[in-house]
Amino acid sequence: MTVAAATVLDCDQRSVREINVELRNLEPGSVVRIVNPKGRHNLAVGLMKHLDITFAGSVGHYIGGLCDGVQIQIDGFCGWGVGENLMNGLIRVTGNASERAGATAHGGTLVVEGDAATRTGISLKGGAIAVGGDVGDFSMFMAQAGTLLIGGDAGEALGDSLYEAVIYVAGSVKSLGSDARHEELSDDDVTTVTQLCAIACFDHIEPQNVKRIASAKQLYHFDALKAQKY
Repeated sequence: MTVAAATVLDCDQRSVREINVELRNLEPGSVVRIVNPKGRHNLAVGLMKHLDITFAGSVGHYIGGLCDGVQIQIDGFCGWGVGENLMNGLIRVTGNASERAGATAHGGTLVVEGDAATRTGISLKGGAIAVGGDVGDFSMFMAQAGTLLIGGDAGEALGDSLYEAVIYVAGSVKSLGSDARHEELSDDDVTTVTQLCAIACFDHIEPQNVKRIASAKQLYHFDALKAQKY
């Protein structure tokens, strides 16, 4: 079987705009290696086709945002908002991720092999996020759907104002946010965690021993007059 040669794009020789234009012009299924990213922002955004992209080094903010069908690997760390509004595909970060990883994603899978900072999965609307290490405060704030798997510990106010999203934590939880609660782990939950661990290539998590956190559903219906006197 013939393996297609990778297209190499060098950030030292092209601007962010030039690289993004080249990515849009590639045929679906193309393999791309982006070298010398050196913390550049806004690379590989808005791609509506399958491309297999590898960043050879750490990147800046908003990598892989607004994409549908991409497969991206970042060999290093990344800045804010990696995979923001991801629709479908897989993004893998081999290092740590900064704030708002996977924010507002509707689908696909984001894997962070290291730690993720504050507000991981904020306003998540679908898909899955798997973090091998710890997550920061206010992760999954107002998450509406989807799944977050945390292989380490979680910071303060985890799952504040959750809706239908579910969080699984292998480590400790510093505190839960408003309307989040611990629930009993079911066989379906164990299956979900097992499958997500397989996708993420995590072997340090015991699916049957994670904590399930979901919404208590007390904030579904806002009552402006509740407990008020005139």
